[in-house]
Amino acid sequence: MLNTLQFNMSVPTPYVFMRRFLKAAQSDRKLELLSFFLIELCLVEYEMLKYPPSFLAAAAICTAQSTLYGAGQWSKTCEWHTRYSEDQLLECSRLIVGFHDKAATGKLTGVHRKYNTSKYGYAARCEPAHFLVQMPPQ
Repeated sequence: MLNTLQFNMSVPTPYVFMRRFLKAAQSDRKLELLSFFLIELCLVEYEMLKYPPSFLAAAAICTAQSTLYGAGQWSKTCEWHTRYSEDQLLECSRLIVGFHDKAATGKLTGVHRKYNTSKYGYAARCEPAHFLVQMPPQ
């Protein structure tokens, strides 16, 4: 029946959730590019496999919002659409900040080089949100 209806079944990836959650966040191009940069950094890290794709997407967007606009940007709308609170995302966001910090100097620098071009808005040049790492849990 699925073949007749030409449905294409696959495993959900963070990309699918990123598109939906970025709409909920009313993102601009800068937020989108930084979010995709951060999620791509996560995809090559073994320790991120413990998180579901939807959680990774939400954490990447939350981290990008904090990086660009400061803490406390995760709105009730974002929380409603993702089903994750900012507190739930904090541990993952801290890991993402660490990957962002080491993106240019680690063993795998391809993602950093990609997002350090004009085509991707030089998203890799944004300063990591170090304050997230130092924030106490709420």
